[in-house]
Amino acid sequence: MPLPKSQVAAHTSAILEHTPNGVLLVDRKTRIRFVNPAFCTIFQCGKQELLGKLAKGFVHSDCFERAIAAGGSLLAKENIPEHGVSFRVGIFPIEGEDLYCGIFIDISDEEKARKDFLELRAQTLQRAQEVISRQMQTAQEIARLLGETTAETKVLLMKLISLYQEEGQ
Repeated sequence: MPLPKSQVAAHTSAILEHTPNGVLLVDRKTRIRFVNPAFCTIFQCGKQELLGKLAKGFVHSDCFERAIAAGGSLLAKENIPEHGVSFRVGIFPIEGEDLYCGIFIDISDEEKARKDFLELRAQTLQRAQEVISRQMQTAQEIARLLGETTAETKVLLMKLISLYQEEGQ
């Protein structure tokens, strides 16, 4: 049995207020009409400074313009290095309304972890290259020393052989 519309609206409102994903509703001109608390947290801004403003000024992306121009939905991954924010966004039109909804998922921690992993991998490869170089230098030094001592041993043994041969004559 479906819930009454008033209960659905109350549940929807609770979901929008408590979801960890940012939700933004914009009109066809991309002016912000609704914003939830998670969006304000992700983009470090206040609700009142957003309402009525263009979305591009806060998401630093033309994702809404692209979705509206395409006349439908859009999935995108964006990065705002100057704000330390990375996000995935899904944008879709609201049926029967002249509004578009954007759901923003903060992936900043994942992107930082990925960047840290890539840096660690690069450092590890650099260290491995350094170890290989040192190993090669050590092997070359050992070979040089072994060659020198082998040559000295040969010279000494040849002298001994020569002495024994002269003595035997």
